[in-house]
Order: sequence, then structure tokens, then C-alpha cells
Amino acid sequence: MDKNLRHIAMIMDGNGRWAEARGKQRIFGHRQGARNILDIARSCNQLGIKYLTLYAFSTENWGRPTSEVDFLVRQLPEIIYRDFKETLHDENMRLRIAGRRDHIPAKTLGILQDMVEESAPNDGLQVILAFNYGGKAELVDAFNQLMLLKPEVITEQMIRNQLYLPDVPDIDLLIRTGGEKRLSNFMLWQCAYSEIYFIDKYWPDFDDTDLKEALAFYHKRNRRFGKV
Repeated sequence: MDKNLRHIAMIMDGNGRWAEARGKQRIFGHRQGARNILDIARSCNQLGIKYLTLYAFSTENWGRPTSEVDFLVRQLPEIIYRDFKETLHDENMRLRIAGRRDHIPAKTLGILQDMVEESAPNDGLQVILAFNYGGKAELVDAFNQLMLLKPEVITEQMIRNQLYLPDVPDIDLLIRTGGEKRLSNFMLWQCAYSEIYFIDKYWPDFDDTDLKEALAFYHKRNRRFGKV
């Protein structure tokens, strides 16, 4: 894999609409979408990607129907844990979490923390779950930390140091499934110069072929970062 492509992020959109198109409840789509995470993570790992960030649950998702929220914050982490538990070690992948911890049930936090701690020694692909995450919330939290430091001059590096995972590089390629074309408050700082790839397919149908097409799109781009 091109050494300049280190970090891929995905807004896994369309689970609910995928289920509704099949006459099923939205939760059915989220369940299928959760199972797709492992396949895509394996593909990224085999391709030599170092970081994969997945938008699992946003700070705005609390406003969804109670049954859907309950599934996303309680059952989804259990599904991910069950699917990933052995694979994380077999394929040397590490799992990390980005997001606020408040309002997340204690059992869910325990499951997530177990995955983080158990996989910490692994040095392959880092799978980052953006869980109870919002780009604006992350910046608010960073600025509140900076206020405690009382710096005379705030620099970009100082802000970066206060992000949830400051050691993780900016996102090179952002992929959004489901046909929508917006950031939806996702990784606003880290996506400042990301290449963005939109695909109409819903997340449960997104596969290895689609991933490789997104990578082909990325490699055709001329990333100038504001320069000529």
C-alpha cells in the first residue's frame, strides 16, 4: 500500500434504509452492518492500512428511537466484541475508542475497555470506533483542557495534543456509504484535508471490491494541501 495512505475513515451509513428496503426493522440493518465491520477491517489490514476509523455512534444519535439507541449502545458493542475477540489477536489488530464516555452504559464501557486493553500489544491495523463521538464535541473538550493550561498562545499542535487520540494521524481518505454527501459532524479536525469518496451503496452491501474502488479513486487524486 502507498505509504502516503495511512488512515481510512468510514461513515457507515444506510443500515436502516437497507433493512427497510427489505421489509425489516432498522435494527436488522444495524446487525448486518456490524457483521460487515470485521470483513472490511480484515481487508484494510491485508492492504497494509495502519488506521481505520469507523463512525459507530454519534453524539446526535441519542435522538433516534429508543429501541434503536438501545441496540446501538448495548448490543452493537457486544456483537463487535464477539466478532473481533479472536481476530484481533490472530491478525495482530488493535482496537481503540474515540468519543465521550458519559451516558454510555457501564456494561458497554466495560466491553469496549476490555477490547482496548486486550488488543493494546498488537501493532497491526488500529481499528478506531468513534463511539458517542461528535467532531464539535471533541473540539469543545480539547478547548476546555487548554483552558486549564492557560496558555498565552494556542497553536495547532497544542489543540491536536488534546484530541481524543492525538497520536493518530489525520484522515487521508474518508468513505461515506448510503448516498448522502455530508460530514455529519465526523472528525472535523482530522478531515481538514481528507479526500472524500461517496458511494450510493448501503453499508451492509459495501465489500472488498468497493473498498478497492475507493482506493483507486484516492490514488488518482493530487493532494496539494493548499499548495500548487
